[in-house]
Amino acid sequence: MFLGTYAPKLDEKGRIILPAKFRDELSTGVVMTRGQEHCIYVFSTREFEDLHDKIRQAPVTSKQARDYLRVFLSGASSETPDKQNRVTIPANLRSYAGLDRELTVIGAGSRVEIWDSEAWETYLTEQEASFANTTEEVIPGLF
Repeated sequence: MFLGTYAPKLDEKGRIILPAKFRDELSTGVVMTRGQEHCIYVFSTREFEDLHDKIRQAPVTSKQARDYLRVFLSGASSETPDKQNRVTIPANLRSYAGLDRELTVIGAGSRVEIWDSEAWETYLTEQEASFANTTEEVIPGLF
């Protein structure tokens, strides 16, 4: 499970050093793709394979499912961390997420998310009030 918030820097070659707590799970490879809210989703290869098995069950007759899958999978890129635990973020994904040198990497349970730091701060500020004021069950059985 991926947890926590980290602030690695993007180097001039478009690479980041993976947070130490994520390295074991991601050492054999990652799949990066477009995330919602203009971040990058990062999955371990194993987790992405499990996700792909679920994706394959989507009805091909559903236009909404086809549209979502096209955007999600067309942006996907398989990457392998180097010996210094750096991974390259493809240029198309850096552009999609508006990444600059300052990044925020968060653990989001089964995936990692990479955000432009300013975008993350804006998002977090906007969401904290609604998080604090949640009065109904958002995730069944959680509270």
